[in-house]
Amino acid sequence: QVQLVESGGGLVQPGGSLRLSCAASGFTLDQLAIAWFRQAPGKEREIVSCSSSRDGSTYYEDPVKGRFTISRDNAKNTVYLQMNRLKPEDTAVYYCAAERRGGCHKREIYDYWGQGTQVSVSS
Repeated sequence: QVQLVESGGGLVQPGGSLRLSCAASGFTLDQLAIAWFRQAPGKEREIVSCSSSRDGSTYYEDPVKGRFTISRDNAKNTVYLQMNRLKPEDTAVYYCAAERRGGCHKREIYDYWGQGTQVSVSS
């Protein structure tokens, strides 16, 4: 059974940090592009970051550049999103997604999706 499972969300104060995990089962992540999306209340889902398996490149949306870092641990078949200096506007449900062809896309054309994990940034 192909599955992506996110974890690591929670409530954090502004300026704090969280590390999200995306663990895969049923397939290996090292040949797939992995993206993190988020959906805030009342807003559409948007891409946050992506890691391409074609050339090892990474992508970040402007609001998170310099604060978020995407990384892979192929031995654990897990992708992480380290989020530092969190802001209230980062509050959202965060989803990981995988794409079999290995390339990153801003559109939601990924083959596999996790169920999401809530991140809340508030004092």
